[in-house]
Amino acid sequence: MSKNGYAHPEVLVETEWVAQHLHDPRVRLVEMDVDTTAYRLGHIPTAVGWNWQVDTRDALRRNIPDPATFAALMSRSGIANETTVVLYGDKNNWFAAYAFWLMKYYGHVDVRLMNGGRKKWVAEKRLLTKAVPDIQPTTYQVKVTDADVRALRDRVLARLRQPDTALIDVRSAKEFTGDLAAPEHLLQEGAQRGGHIPGAVNIAWGQTVQSDGAFKSAEALRRLYLSRDVTPDKEVITYCRIGERSSHTWFVLKYLLGYPHVRNYDGSWVEWGNLIDVPIER
Repeated sequence: MSKNGYAHPEVLVETEWVAQHLHDPRVRLVEMDVDTTAYRLGHIPTAVGWNWQVDTRDALRRNIPDPATFAALMSRSGIANETTVVLYGDKNNWFAAYAFWLMKYYGHVDVRLMNGGRKKWVAEKRLLTKAVPDIQPTTYQVKVTDADVRALRDRVLARLRQPDTALIDVRSAKEFTGDLAAPEHLLQEGAQRGGHIPGAVNIAWGQTVQSDGAFKSAEALRRLYLSRDVTPDKEVITYCRIGERSSHTWFVLKYLLGYPHVRNYDGSWVEWGNLIDVPIER
């Protein structure tokens, strides 16, 4: 148990740990940001950059990459099956958490988040570079998949209003009520209808982090979810708009609090709000 009381403290590393392991051949740093230009403007030395619009999804099918595509991404990033991968990014690790979730789906053993993300690294005035690292490719193999970390729409439909299920909408209050279909600065992927999935509770992802971007203590996080009747005995399904903010909350519940049954509905509101004849609340 960590000093913050986390159930799995090993999946979280501090900025100082990263600074000490910049040239460790067993470690690969990966930056993935909402702002796809941020990496080019300066990144942690030795980090590779992933573009969420290209590298970690199949844009044509609007799905996660297939196993061969995922393996190719890992290989060209210099990641072997036994590599320790440390992910970080802007927006308090939105897409870094999504990449963490995707890597766990495809069975990567040792993957971690840098606590506080890019924001904390920059605030501490740590070293940034524009130099792209010279990567020695690997031959990565997807050996297993863990479908238990993912909820597809049929599962969400089947779990509506079930007393043993907690559905968490991690979007802003205005998105939850249907006043906004997407965050005001992110309108490239939207839905025909606004609102939320019936029975969902609105616990915005931002309530899990401190002002410096680092996660709150386990005690504070536990109070947050228990106050909304999100208890460890339930199956918990998280969702947002396109699955990245909900990955952040999925990470908090599964790894920081140790909830045993947590799934990320990565189809999220862009899928649900565009489906024909599914229930919506406002």
